[in-house]
Amino acid sequence: MVKNVGDKAFFDTLWDSAVALRGALQPSEYKHPVLGLLFIKYVSDSFTELQVNLKEWVADEDHDYYGMDINDPDLYEAENVFWVPEEARWDFLVSSAKQTNIAKLLDDAVKATEDNNSQLKGMLYRGFGLLKIPSSKLGELIDLLGKLTFNSKEHRSADVLGQAYEFFLGKFALAEGASAGAFYTPESIVSTIVEVIAPTKGQLYEPAIGSGGMVVCSEKFMERNGGERGDISVYGQEYTHTTWKMAAMNLTIRGLDFDLGKENADTLLNDLHKDLRADYIMANPPFNQEKWGAAKVAGDVRWKWGQPSDSNANYAWIQHMLYHLNETGRAGVVMANGAMTSTANNEDAIRKAIIEDDLVECMIALPPKLFINTPIPSCIFFFNKNKKRKGETLFIDARHLGRLESRAQLVFDEEHIMEIANTYHAWAKTDFAEKDSKYVDIAGFCKSAKLEDIEKAGFVLSPGRYVGAAEVEEDETSYQEDMAILTGQLSEQINKSVSLDEQIKASLAEVGYGI
Repeated sequence: MVKNVGDKAFFDTLWDSAVALRGALQPSEYKHPVLGLLFIKYVSDSFTELQVNLKEWVADEDHDYYGMDINDPDLYEAENVFWVPEEARWDFLVSSAKQTNIAKLLDDAVKATEDNNSQLKGMLYRGFGLLKIPSSKLGELIDLLGKLTFNSKEHRSADVLGQAYEFFLGKFALAEGASAGAFYTPESIVSTIVEVIAPTKGQLYEPAIGSGGMVVCSEKFMERNGGERGDISVYGQEYTHTTWKMAAMNLTIRGLDFDLGKENADTLLNDLHKDLRADYIMANPPFNQEKWGAAKVAGDVRWKWGQPSDSNANYAWIQHMLYHLNETGRAGVVMANGAMTSTANNEDAIRKAIIEDDLVECMIALPPKLFINTPIPSCIFFFNKNKKRKGETLFIDARHLGRLESRAQLVFDEEHIMEIANTYHAWAKTDFAEKDSKYVDIAGFCKSAKLEDIEKAGFVLSPGRYVGAAEVEEDETSYQEDMAILTGQLSEQINKSVSLDEQIKASLAEVGYGI
């Protein structure tokens, strides 16, 4: 048994080793076989562990399974474990890892797993034979991922493979940069939304589900607060086929029941959950989506507050989610900052109508650099169909929060997330408010504004418009951090300049013009 399986150092080593094996593949290509293999490892380990237990149970006269055949797939289904045929079991794949046809064997293993488990049909990665890396690299990757062991007695609580999946998703997102937004929302934002929404029991809908990170975080929150697996029913939809598969594998590894529709589809143009009215909705939809097909859904029942423009889908997404909330439902939606202030394309009229219907419960302005895939400033809209504080909206300006983890990325630590969440729960007087906590406006951070205040501000929802300025001197730490980043960037540019000068001198010398 490998020591420290599941700790950060182990995952870092695993990641570094996996990257070393990827050859000429880009991260966007490589993530699918890695995550696909992780899933195969998960289902195989779960199957093997149950098979060992079944051998003992079928021999026990006092057990319900006494005398039964351990190779009966129905027994595995009864225990919520996928039936894994011999050609898909990890031991077989390890023994075949050095063969030149290992890519075909992996694709065959996935097909056999899908054929024996209808709920997985079409959801797993089957492209090992198309990868442009030597078969030996695949074999080494199998050996590497074999260091992860799923064992319910030792690791179920730590959920090692689930952690590994999320860890790799995050690493791939960092590696892909701007192209990662389709499948990954930074943990800082996910955790902030979940801590404010506080999902415990009911139907959870994620209309732009990506890899399923918000669902996973919601389940963890629910279980931490006394809930049991199954208390939350999961519904989702995803446009991209490969991302839809990633979400399905991620949620399956976590042992969650879900309905992502029979296929990937465009949420705005082909709503797969038309009859759903959810208790909770969480989403990070595409920012400022243009030419999304508004004419195809003109006059749709979802556009209660106004027809969204084809120039920008922000208010199509917002209205889609409001439509899918039940009468006491709440939603947390990440948006580009422009959605708070825009007067173009009827967006101000739609925003005004939503505010006048008293649906906006809380607005949070986010700091820059939380997203690794876009420089566009962002915020979070929180909607509530049944607000306790009628006619009031809480504004939180969190732009000063966070910690620089690198030059390019800011993160929220737990203390930052809880400062936001506790402020909201104290204001809304929810069951998650800290004992004896009392909400007060804090200049520069939070303000409870009445509808007439928002009306006076022209129905603009930017928290900075309401919270005012903090009565403190400029943050010296923030200044030092900014200067460290700028001087670091300047140093890089100077070094590049020196290198280019040397190259130019050398080139001139070669043609007889030395400097």
